[in-house]
Amino acid sequence: MDVVALAVTDGMLHFELALAYEVFGAAPAGVAGPWYDVAVCGPGPVRAGRFLLEPDHGLDRLPRAGTVIVPGWADVDEEPPPDLVDAVRAAHDAGARVVSLCTGAFVLAAAGLLDGRHATTHWAHADVLAARHPRVRVDPDVLYVDDGSVLTSAGKAAAMDLCLHIVRLDRGSAVANAVARRLVVPPHRDGGQAQFVTTPVPAPYNHPLADLLSWALERLDRPLTVEDLARRARMSSRNLGRHFRAATGTTPLQWLLTQRIRRAQELLETTDDSIDTIAAATGMGTATTLRRHFNRTVGVPPDTYRRTFRSRTRSGPSGGEQHDDRPRAGLAEHHGQWRRTPWDP
Repeated sequence: MDVVALAVTDGMLHFELALAYEVFGAAPAGVAGPWYDVAVCGPGPVRAGRFLLEPDHGLDRLPRAGTVIVPGWADVDEEPPPDLVDAVRAAHDAGARVVSLCTGAFVLAAAGLLDGRHATTHWAHADVLAARHPRVRVDPDVLYVDDGSVLTSAGKAAAMDLCLHIVRLDRGSAVANAVARRLVVPPHRDGGQAQFVTTPVPAPYNHPLADLLSWALERLDRPLTVEDLARRARMSSRNLGRHFRAATGTTPLQWLLTQRIRRAQELLETTDDSIDTIAAATGMGTATTLRRHFNRTVGVPPDTYRRTFRSRTRSGPSGGEQHDDRPRAGLAEHHGQWRRTPWDP
């Protein structure tokens, strides 16, 4: 069973702590096999906001975890506690995957884990992080950064994005989507390259295109056009384009292609269907068309993606050994870091 250790101490933000516990603490209904074993680790009773927490383990438990998550740090003007910093550094040295949520990046930076890496934090504190730790390449515009063994997220809702990303890496997109459904959140926020979204995609039930998007998702096996979508939405193609850009950050055709690739990804992970069958099910028409779009968007052919993701999903991570800096299906290298590509669910 994969151990996820939540590293807590006085001054942690309770929202990010609770969010991580919700994602990793219980498997969604219908998901078979072992789930994560969550260990709350701290130096003793700790206060997070108005909540007093009693950790299950001491900070010396962190180096024995496969993944260590550091929730948000409330007062970025103060240096994080040395015992927490030392324990997080020791966990990384022992091979753990280390994750910060929101301002938890200040703890990772103090431990030296972000030196020379791309990282992010809440936009309101990005300048402070960059000034205090000049060796960290702070990117304030992204939702999260996956740099292999070290991952960082922006604030609040972006912490959920990163936690679901981790589940997706470990268990596949179908399981990550099941977790998102249980928590009633979007499984992924896209629009261009997902990390660069400045206007998050609204949840599917609270924007004018909600019915249209649901309608289109149920018909991905059909050759839908912009005119088909406009007719369904009862508006002109130009007006539809404006609404689409405002709601999703992209064009109708690019959104459709993204959904088709995402559906192909899920079928490659969860079925033994042939490439021809998947091409038909995703509206790509032929295996040649699917391979061309998939390879151009994902960076690997469908067959390679299936082998890679099936291997990761079946074996799962064991401690920190499988969380290295090698390229993985679903990641694209950009200035030395691994970022999620637009097709990713």
